[in-house]
Amino acid sequence: MRLLGKTDMKIKRVGFGGIPIQRITQEDTNNVISELEKQGINFIDTARGYTISEEYIGNSLEGRRDKFFIATKSMSRGYEEMKADIEVSLKNIKTDYIDLYQIHNLKSEEYETIFNEDMAYRALLEAKQEGKIKHIGITSHSLETMENAVEDDKFETIQFPYNIVEDQADEVFRKAHERGIGIIVMKPLAGGALDDANLAIKYILSKDYIDVAIPGMDSIDQVRQNILVLEDTKLTEEDYKKIDEIRNTLGKKFCRRCEYCLPCPLGVNIPANFLLEGYYTRYNLKDWAIQRYAATEGKASKCVDCGLCETKCPYDLPIREMLKEVVEKLG
Repeated sequence: MRLLGKTDMKIKRVGFGGIPIQRITQEDTNNVISELEKQGINFIDTARGYTISEEYIGNSLEGRRDKFFIATKSMSRGYEEMKADIEVSLKNIKTDYIDLYQIHNLKSEEYETIFNEDMAYRALLEAKQEGKIKHIGITSHSLETMENAVEDDKFETIQFPYNIVEDQADEVFRKAHERGIGIIVMKPLAGGALDDANLAIKYILSKDYIDVAIPGMDSIDQVRQNILVLEDTKLTEEDYKKIDEIRNTLGKKFCRRCEYCLPCPLGVNIPANFLLEGYYTRYNLKDWAIQRYAATEGKASKCVDCGLCETKCPYDLPIREMLKEVVEKLG
């Protein structure tokens, strides 16, 4: 157990990510939440954007709300929209307060504007003053956004992808830890690309400056498996060999969302396309991924095969080939 940054949340270092709730039933969710309680996993992260996730979790928490710290998040950027989303979250989760409310997936170009008078951060501050939320956090897939958030010290927690093949946030995490900002790791299994869950989570938690990893779990067996990592988080020589093998194999066709490939002359949002393809293929959230893709600006279908992106990718990924695969699956 450890405190999440300077917050008063004392949590297990393995938490629960609520994305997979979308593909299971209410009864399955009840069983998973019961197993979390049994195993002492007390940090649950969900989002307004995860369709029925908040509601199913809220239903499961009736009678045991005090056993868990609940985090959720909203993509709303405006003041009124964020106020409305906070109320919806409170209703869905069936609670008087939410422990951590996060601005969800904030892009670097949005960062400076989020603190304006008519924008979302003001709504979060007011909700905190009213006792509707206890702490304010931020999530992003942009390293620049995380760097700004740590420097500004306006957020009590940061949430960012981090795993065996995506470790670009290492320096930012260290700095955040030094400043007492809580560190939440999403995508610990690289969006389902890593098969060895034990090694994947162990790799993250071997770093003492990281507070909690939140793998998505949709079964009792997954909960039981993931909690075992806490018995020993020290990496062995054999572990390091496996990690190198994974990096060498997966790294040939895995987007780290570093965004060096951008901007695309045709406006293709290359990392966003690969992220949604991962939800479709590895998370088995096909309908949700298709819906989000349909609403995305800069679809993969706009690619004209110019190849400029590949000249800028530090990992030499076959981006054009990968974009064609996105089109085949998502349109």
